[in-house]
Amino acid sequence: MTGAGSRTGALARAAAMFDEGRLKDRLAELVAIPSTAQDPAFDAALGQYLDTGIRPWAERLGFGVRIHDNPVPGFGPILTAERIEDPARPTILLYGHGDTVRGLDDQWSAGLEPWRLVERDGRWYGRGTADNKGQHAINLMALEAVLEERGGKLGCNVKLVIEMAEERGSRGLREFVAAHARMLAADALIASDGPRVMPEVPTIATGTRGTFHFDLVVKLRDGGVHSGHWGGLTTDPAVILAHAIGTMMDRDGKILVRDWLPRNGVPAAVRGVLDGCPVGGGGEAATIDEGWGEPGLTSAEKIYGWNSLIILAMTSGRPENPVNAVAPDARAHCQIRYTVDSDPAGFEAALRAHLDAHGLQAVRIENAAIRMPASRTAPDHPWVVWARDSMETSLGKRVQVIPNSSGGLPGDVFVDHLGVPLVWVPHSYNGCKQHGPDEHLLPGPAREGLLAFAGMWWDLGEKA
Repeated sequence: MTGAGSRTGALARAAAMFDEGRLKDRLAELVAIPSTAQDPAFDAALGQYLDTGIRPWAERLGFGVRIHDNPVPGFGPILTAERIEDPARPTILLYGHGDTVRGLDDQWSAGLEPWRLVERDGRWYGRGTADNKGQHAINLMALEAVLEERGGKLGCNVKLVIEMAEERGSRGLREFVAAHARMLAADALIASDGPRVMPEVPTIATGTRGTFHFDLVVKLRDGGVHSGHWGGLTTDPAVILAHAIGTMMDRDGKILVRDWLPRNGVPAAVRGVLDGCPVGGGGEAATIDEGWGEPGLTSAEKIYGWNSLIILAMTSGRPENPVNAVAPDARAHCQIRYTVDSDPAGFEAALRAHLDAHGLQAVRIENAAIRMPASRTAPDHPWVVWARDSMETSLGKRVQVIPNSSGGLPGDVFVDHLGVPLVWVPHSYNGCKQHGPDEHLLPGPAREGLLAFAGMWWDLGEKA
């Protein structure tokens, strides 16, 4: 659209920003702000991240910036910014979150810590490097490279939303976007979070799986009873709970509550786009166990096109200090990761009917609810195809499109209230340890992400 500069020049600037350490230095500044949303002692850092970490940078790039209170009291603030050059040109909504999970300071490896970026063995360590400070920092720096190449012009419009409650379920974001839908109106959401399918494979996800949580509870008495006098006579709630879980999933991970599954199996469009899709890069802590999960599905179909049941926690008695007693109760916290092809409204009723059919009326279902709804844009949507072509031009390699990432993100909020297609371009990988100690970002995918977004920002200014 503009006559200044070139696409090649924009990519060269982006590469130089990475190679000269500008991205790493910027990320180090952001990581140093201890903006965990899961520890009330750090509440002030949530606002600090937006006010001192993002606002000056965005204003320098020509954005008008506002910081808003969260409409749900007790949750972190929300930053919005807009940079409008020509309302007739495309408008992109860029999303990110600056909050993190707990630091877990005492669990990091020697010499590493959550709130300091450390480069070691080809990795950038620090809380938020992968989730999500590093990812939205890459996208903003790519925009900066294009602005420099075009002499301060972009050729398109950009709106920015950065929330500070994603690690608490994005509480308040839906209400905020609904109330400010006109202000946030855009042609597409193009943003970054989550992992690539493999560290070396550039990826576009067109949605995310949702999460449905529930507790299974077996409470048989008010207190424990002596294991010698009552063991073998009185019912053990832990055994009842274990049998209940055993009816829900077989020993090889196949879900047996079949009403939880995608209503018509893996759709043909999903199966097609996942044909040949690689999966991996989980590091030393994770393995792909070929016999686990739904029989007849590929690994990619299992995590991108199917549902999973996970037992997140299970207790009876006090495992850390057991006593000689038959425990009074047992509890498990369970999670279903589900695609948009499923009906979560029926999950609880289906489980109740299933447990009753197995004579397990003593097992109660409590706190059953959707934590984060699923979302999906068609993998062949024009915006997805455009982004894939732009990225392949910039990177000189194939880009893998997946129908939704395996994890959860609040894409449904933007679909429901803004009607935008979703183009998620992750810069991390499955082994980044994003919610545990030693979280890190790989420089290789980060550099590619910087080039990919520089190319997209450039192309948005060239074509309608």
